[in-house]
Amino acid sequence: MKAIAQDRYGSSDALELREFDRPVPTGNQVLVRVEAVSLNAYDWHHLRGDPYMARLAFGVRRPRQKILGRDFAGRVEAVGADVKRLRPGDEVFGEADGAFAEYVCAPEDVVETKPAGLTFEQAAALPLAGNTALIGLRDVAPLRPGLRVLVNGASGGVGTFAVQIAKAYGAEVTGVCSARNADLVRSLGADRVIDYATVDFTREGRRYDVVFDLVGNRSLTSFLRALAPTGTLVLSGGGVSEGGSLFGPMGLILRGPALSRFVGRRILTFSATRSGENLATLRELVESGKVAPVVDRTYASLGEVPEAIRYLEVEHARAKVVVTV
Repeated sequence: MKAIAQDRYGSSDALELREFDRPVPTGNQVLVRVEAVSLNAYDWHHLRGDPYMARLAFGVRRPRQKILGRDFAGRVEAVGADVKRLRPGDEVFGEADGAFAEYVCAPEDVVETKPAGLTFEQAAALPLAGNTALIGLRDVAPLRPGLRVLVNGASGGVGTFAVQIAKAYGAEVTGVCSARNADLVRSLGADRVIDYATVDFTREGRRYDVVFDLVGNRSLTSFLRALAPTGTLVLSGGGVSEGGSLFGPMGLILRGPALSRFVGRRILTFSATRSGENLATLRELVESGKVAPVVDRTYASLGEVPEAIRYLEVEHARAKVVVTV
């Protein structure tokens, strides 16, 4: 099978389209013939090995995971002996390492039936970004009807899902983004949109019950100015432009819980672990019409992954970038 691989950290020039043996599913694994994949900031950070502290997980000198990618959608090709729900031919989506390939093996519990009515390209946009938004807001914040929620980075991959999920759970939503993306964020249900270039939401005097930060570009003390006295700041790192240091946006995440003890406000971080149950919830939200994936640009072949990553990095893509396999 063909797959996008890297042997060293660097730019998208470090990526190559190569031949690999097709994986064989065992136990509770399913083998999926990939129809589409989507890109995430995670892929860029893995490609660059940035921030440097992330290399403790990715591989200190070179990446341990040769095949890049996490999000996929496709058809089940074969199943292991312990698989119970899925069968060959099922249309599915999920999240697994090594997704930028013609085939990917994943445990059954992180693969879910594709939402009815979605294309493979749309379904591939759901897993990592949708799961991150769902965990950060529903589980960590947590959401309840009537809360005032601000999403910083509302037009990004996670942000477009966060706006919709917050509205689905009954929140009043303010989205922070660039002026060019304001109409998009409004169309997703935001009650109010702030252009970060002209308004500093941390100084305008409004207070929010939940601030969900997806950018990592402000200090903790500035975020606290935007929080209600009983509010919660949820930190989820930064995008592709927030690297280039030892810790990158991880520094903010590491300092947050420590500061929380002294300021009397909840500053929380989380890890968006893969979850089949959350994928099922996302499928239900999509099928109910409450959430819809937004795709900024689609590339036509696996060999275009390097170009897609360059676009993600340089053009500050809104929503999701997808590659058809």
